[in-house]
Amino acid sequence: METYEAIRSKRDTRRFRPDPLSPGEVRRIVQAGRMAGSARAAEPVRAIVISDPVQRERIAGCGNSTGHLVAAPLVIALVLVPEFGQVGAPFTLFRGPFDAGRVAQNMMLAAWEMGIASCPASMHDADCAARVLGLPEGHYVINTIGFGYPAGGDPVTGTRPRIPLEEFAHRERW
Repeated sequence: METYEAIRSKRDTRRFRPDPLSPGEVRRIVQAGRMAGSARAAEPVRAIVISDPVQRERIAGCGNSTGHLVAAPLVIALVLVPEFGQVGAPFTLFRGPFDAGRVAQNMMLAAWEMGIASCPASMHDADCAARVLGLPEGHYVINTIGFGYPAGGDPVTGTRPRIPLEEFAHRERW
């Protein structure tokens, strides 16, 4: 699949078939995330790969509207780590979320190229997510992503058209 076609056609999917992803597919998704750039090459994002059904249910319990994580055969939690080992370092807090978004988009597009759907989910209870995943002090889950083969019939996918390009982008000024 051409890159632009993957970007244009990818939609969040919340209904997955139960079929597990192969180790090679999981590795390719994780590797795509690892290759994302980061400000100052700090690489403040780490991934926790979750396939155990009990653990997927536990992590889903840390967010709102996260039922799709239970059904997804694979969940990846994106974790921000303190910059250069400094807990609460400002760089990670201010630039880390953007870098995590780059990691997430790489993973979701790589998955989509293989026919694997995805949908991100926020962890609204950061302390819960840290406990469930056993995170060291200063680390926190910035987001999770459910991955799996689409089951079809997703009530949300494709129901809302994108705003027109002219409304989205302005030139030189607002």
